[in-house]
Amino acid sequence: MKGFTLIELVITVAILAVLASVALPFNELVVQRAKEQDLRRALRDIREAIDAYKQASDEGRIARKVGESGYPRRLEELVEGVEDQKHPKKQRIYFLRSLPPDPFGEAWGLRAYASPPEEPKEGEDVYDVFSRSERTGINGRPYRQW
Repeated sequence: MKGFTLIELVITVAILAVLASVALPFNELVVQRAKEQDLRRALRDIREAIDAYKQASDEGRIARKVGESGYPRRLEELVEGVEDQKHPKKQRIYFLRSLPPDPFGEAWGLRAYASPPEEPKEGEDVYDVFSRSERTGINGRPYRQW
């Protein structure tokens, strides 16, 4: 009689179960790493756009009132653009094509120029952004501190 015995089938299923239990945590780690890379990229893109806005403001290309920091009042200004005060036709300057989402599904946290780094608070401008996720990264640092 040809075929598998019951013991051979049970051993095969047990081996497959052990292999699957090893592969699942590894898959979760791969997904988390990908999200962390997306978070790093999004933070870098937004921060570079904020810095470019500030530089344009310092160069006099963006109108600002006395006492304003020169940082955008809202993140959306980076996408919507602002009038270039030095261009004869007042063309708009754009800093981002679109606002990248937080890969962990949270809305971006905003830090105003006047708020301390330890306790970021929203205010009259956007000096920095951070993830509002309560999770901790693979490196042991909370995503809020990236």
